[in-house]
Amino acid sequence: MPSMITQDSIEALKARLDIVDVIGSYIELKKAGGNFKAPCPFHDEKSPSFVVSPQKQIYHCFGCGAGGDSVKFVMEYEKLNYPEALEKLAQSYNFSLTYSDNKQNKPRSQIMEKLNEWYQTLFDQNPTASAYIKERGISMSSIEKFGIGYAPESQATLNFLYSQQFAIKEAIDMGVAGYNPDTRQTYARFIERITFPIHSANGSIVGFGGRTITGHNAKYVNSPETAFFNKSRLLYAYNHAKQSLYKRGEIIITEGYLDVIMLHQAGFDNAVATLGTALTVEHLPLLRKGNPKVVMAYDGDSAGRAAALKASKLLSAAGFNGGVVVFEGGLDPADMVKEGRVEELANMFRHPKGFIEFVLDEILAMYDMRNPKEKESCMQEGVAYLKTLSAILQEEYKTYLASRLGGLGISPSLVKLTPQTNSKTNAPLVQKDSHRDMWELTLIKTVLERPQFIEQILDVLDASMLQFHSREFSLAVGGKGDAPELMAISVDESIRVLKDADALQAELIVFLTKYYERELKKINLSQNITFEEKAFYIRKFRGKISKLKQGELVAYEA
Repeated sequence: MPSMITQDSIEALKARLDIVDVIGSYIELKKAGGNFKAPCPFHDEKSPSFVVSPQKQIYHCFGCGAGGDSVKFVMEYEKLNYPEALEKLAQSYNFSLTYSDNKQNKPRSQIMEKLNEWYQTLFDQNPTASAYIKERGISMSSIEKFGIGYAPESQATLNFLYSQQFAIKEAIDMGVAGYNPDTRQTYARFIERITFPIHSANGSIVGFGGRTITGHNAKYVNSPETAFFNKSRLLYAYNHAKQSLYKRGEIIITEGYLDVIMLHQAGFDNAVATLGTALTVEHLPLLRKGNPKVVMAYDGDSAGRAAALKASKLLSAAGFNGGVVVFEGGLDPADMVKEGRVEELANMFRHPKGFIEFVLDEILAMYDMRNPKEKESCMQEGVAYLKTLSAILQEEYKTYLASRLGGLGISPSLVKLTPQTNSKTNAPLVQKDSHRDMWELTLIKTVLERPQFIEQILDVLDASMLQFHSREFSLAVGGKGDAPELMAISVDESIRVLKDADALQAELIVFLTKYYERELKKINLSQNITFEEKAFYIRKFRGKISKLKQGELVAYEA
């Protein structure tokens, strides 16, 4: 019989998980009241109907009905079975699962941490590496904070791995070693380089960056893509910057490791860097966390401006606030910190050029405004960019574009504005019923969140008494909280919850009074029952209504 993960272990893992953190590492989530929203990853849709509730720790799609907790999401998204999803999450959170045969899952390998400790020891022993780092202005405390190390020649690293009893396959899987099929030789990926450990958002080392100090062709190299290292989803030093960026409501994105380290050293501890790649759409879920203003701090050379332009288009279209700071004259943030120009830097970060203005100005700079044909091409490119923005921003910035084009007006017909009515945006989340009865939905949500009230409710009320949501009520009292219909109610912030027994009793009295008054009316109009039956039900319902009007709940009778 195969060993199974114990229930206690599963519950302990789930207690560690935050659904916004888990789902936000796969897709970009946007704040919407107390919840988060996104286009559903499980079906094609244009307007977001996928809702994540941090309070309930569940997700639900109002389009296709998908829903569940963090584990269910990983199962569906990664196409894993339940134990596989648990094991993947356990590895990501460095959590040790326990199995029924008393075995424990092997937590994620410590190979990266052990190797980094060794690299740090070698750095202290290498005068060339130490001299280079100190010459760049990096302090001893920063060397320690960022775990700067030194990787020696290839065989020395392999010997270290052997001595620590790490399997070479493990080293290859984690990206610190490689295998050449032509020579049939294993080699270390970081050779004679200063090393910068790269962490995941939750703090585990998942890769390295390396800078040569002995003249290798590539000045910088990063770990290859692995199961843990995806450079398009990670930002260097995000683990160090996380608390500060939440507190400040701002994140500074630079192009290099040294820029980040020097900025942190100067007090800009909300700085991070991309990992040798342009900012991509895969970075957006990480950037969205905490909803910070984003400041891009890029070099003023052609490559830096091109990267800043691409990032600004991406961020403005995705609705981010922030702007761009371009460093001219061959300087970069690290140089400015070293030169003591910290206040000047702070002023630059306080006044970045907004993303939209930066994009339009960069587009304008590509064309010769003295040439009417180029002017027209410039306008077309500018208009095409504006169409990626919201209707309000299109309207606002077409004037900006026209003024920069030297007074050439842009006809509204050229900028196709898409009016955004509130009817869709503010539409209630629960829409599948032909009628949406808020009282019944409130009762159901109360059952879901206050199960201690179920007995009190069932004493006086049956599912059949609800006109519109009897099915959902039956599911709720039956404990089927993972049913799509109930998840939809749970995450709908427009539906309230009755907080205490007194409030519940008052609401039940109002509902039951109306219910029995309707039943009395039906009896009076009925022609299908005998006079004796009619008289019996009239006395019965009048008695119930009388008690209810005196503030007394009446028992339900089948």
